[in-house]
Amino acid sequence: MAVNVSSRRKNSHRAQKERSCEPFKQWLRGRPCFLESKGGCGLIPERKPVEFAHVDCAGGKGMSLKVGDWNGLPLCPRHHDEQHGQIGSFRSRGGWKTFQLKYGFDAVAVAAEYWRKWPGRSRWEADNG
Repeated sequence: MAVNVSSRRKNSHRAQKERSCEPFKQWLRGRPCFLESKGGCGLIPERKPVEFAHVDCAGGKGMSLKVGDWNGLPLCPRHHDEQHGQIGSFRSRGGWKTFQLKYGFDAVAVAAEYWRKWPGRSRWEADNG
């Protein structure tokens, strides 16, 4: 029996490239914070940039890998930090499950909707499978 003893990290960079879609991330950063539509977040995009938040609970995540960029949504820095458990009532309990419960939405469905609405999606999918 042959055992592969090569480093796993060697392949993880290739896999991450296949999951990357920088044009979509840039387009998403130009949208307002998603929570603006859920009652307002007060972000003024010209003053604070919107951040791309990977929706980790969408699946497909692995060791040293983030989920694909098509599983993301725009959040202001405050809400992105809150989702990660760095501020607010989520301190030490961050994560998508708790964040979704607080704001009442399904992050995976929202991320899929942003991906569907991206004007460059069909071309990107044709070029990248």
